[in-house]
Amino acid sequence: MGMFDSLNVSASGMTATQLWMDVISSNLANADSTKSANGKPYQREEVELSQASPSFGEVLGGVQVDGIVKDPSPPKMVYDPGNPEANKSGYVAMPNVNPVTEMVDLISASRGYESNVTAMNAAKQMFSNTFSILR
Repeated sequence: MGMFDSLNVSASGMTATQLWMDVISSNLANADSTKSANGKPYQREEVELSQASPSFGEVLGGVQVDGIVKDPSPPKMVYDPGNPEANKSGYVAMPNVNPVTEMVDLISASRGYESNVTAMNAAKQMFSNTFSILR
């Protein structure tokens, strides 16, 4: 294990949680979008993460983003007969975005980011102390 592997692990976690927060903000921004580019309501997105496989001789691999996927749950049907997007029955297909779920995910992502920053700062402090001892 190299001396700077802990920094790489924290950096990969920070990158992944930053992308997660970006996707959450996109979901929240489109929570009321009844039509997207494909003509259907916006579909909630999720980030898929996995453990980064360490190379030979490494113990810590970090985290990697496998991709951004669409949530397969159906759109919410809201009764609004005056809406131009309403069907014959007066229902409008709304995005499958729940703001409460998104805010909980945002809190989790921001805590993950903070944890990685704390780990990175601790590693930097250890390196600094080691270098001062070696002087």
